[in-house]
Amino acid sequence: MEITEIKKFQIGSLKLEVHPSPKAAAGAAAHAIAEYLQSFKDTVNDIGVIFATGTSQLELLRILTAMTDLPWAKVSGFHLDEYIGIDPSHKASFRRYLRKVLTSRVPMRQFFEIDGSAPNSTIVAQEYARQLRMADPQLCLLGIGENGHLAFNDPGVANFHDPLDVKIVCLDAVSRQQQVSEGWFENLQNVPERAITATIPALFRVPKLILSTPGKRKAHIIRRALEEPISPDCPATILRTHPDATAYLDTEAAAEWLAAAGQK
Repeated sequence: MEITEIKKFQIGSLKLEVHPSPKAAAGAAAHAIAEYLQSFKDTVNDIGVIFATGTSQLELLRILTAMTDLPWAKVSGFHLDEYIGIDPSHKASFRRYLRKVLTSRVPMRQFFEIDGSAPNSTIVAQEYARQLRMADPQLCLLGIGENGHLAFNDPGVANFHDPLDVKIVCLDAVSRQQQVSEGWFENLQNVPERAITATIPALFRVPKLILSTPGKRKAHIIRRALEEPISPDCPATILRTHPDATAYLDTEAAAEWLAAAGQK
């Protein structure tokens, strides 16, 4: 199915935009982020933003960090998750990723990293939760994993009523295989089995969510997220309940859902 113009839908309270290409979808998401950041420019001195990582975010962050006149000096940044036991110099480290594509490109006020290589991950998680609470983020960028995870809240550990804001999780096989398929690790055995992640309740306290989820590898999970009953079996289904969440998709990511819905 070929789409040559923007298509807009709403499923529950989740807004969808389907764009002709991954670049177009990333550009639309970046401009929405920029507009939202600009709305705080003259009213607050500290804007908390949670950033996503992974292949789905690369074009978005490239476009966003090339924009001029954004209030980066007021932005306090966080990220969603980090592997336990991984050195920040490893190519799959989310700290390395964000240093390379974000913090080295723009003059942010500060950025709080999750130290996955610290000796006591429990203390790291507790401290990061405290920092998130204090910052009260106003914006969260997200992707959707191939198993429907948000951050590293895989189906086996996702809890829509989690009492924790940040926790240690065991990663499931689908989530770990995705990291191999995207080229971050050479094989499944090299992918860490545990990670530190922000929980779904912590993410859902953020008033605005912007999702960027391009590519045909995401088509099946996008359809599940939009059609299945809301359940931790597919954590992304909960997005349909957030009061201000927008997903920016390209044609390939939206293809299965569009076909099932009879959309042209």
